[in-house]
Amino acid sequence: MQEITEAIEALRGRSFTAEYAPDREKAKERILEWVPPGATVGVGGSVTVRDLGVLEELASRGCRVLDHWREGLQPEEIAEIRRGQLLSDVFLTSANALTLEGEVVLVDGVGNRVAATAFGPRQVIVVVGKNKLVKDLSAAWQRIRERAAPENARRLGRRLPCTQGGLCKDCRSPQRICRIYLVVAFKPAQSDFRVLIVGEDLGY
Repeated sequence: MQEITEAIEALRGRSFTAEYAPDREKAKERILEWVPPGATVGVGGSVTVRDLGVLEELASRGCRVLDHWREGLQPEEIAEIRRGQLLSDVFLTSANALTLEGEVVLVDGVGNRVAATAFGPRQVIVVVGKNKLVKDLSAAWQRIRERAAPENARRLGRRLPCTQGGLCKDCRSPQRICRIYLVVAFKPAQSDFRVLIVGEDLGY
């Protein structure tokens, strides 16, 4: 809990709205309080967000949920949903790491997640499990190389050095998923940017 408190204080010092939820159920409740009924909600590619089970609740409240992971979508539909996320009322996603110094670190393959996190939606909500807390940026990159990227690449069925041997080789494969890097070091000037730390392990 000490690390979570430290991270929240650091985030607030960087002008983010930062809060703590002890478990995924409380996290879901907080998100539902933040998101107004009927809002258009973009959803970044995130196992964490889907672990919360909040998307169904949002839809039941009349929200238009832009989720490109829905089954049965064609490539053209997925691309349009990703574009729509950039202008959503609320963008709901996670990060790959969160430093105790208050920096939010994301890696992306397509770019919709980092783009919408940086600018576009009126409100951004980043949900982070306690497993993603790290000391500093150096530890954040290490976590991404050794944990987040290999596990996500395995989930996607990619044949990459990190999925075969478990270590990042900074590969040049066309299947590479680590293509765009974003560090949000201070609350973006025109976004209502909120970070919700959950006292459970969530996502990769």
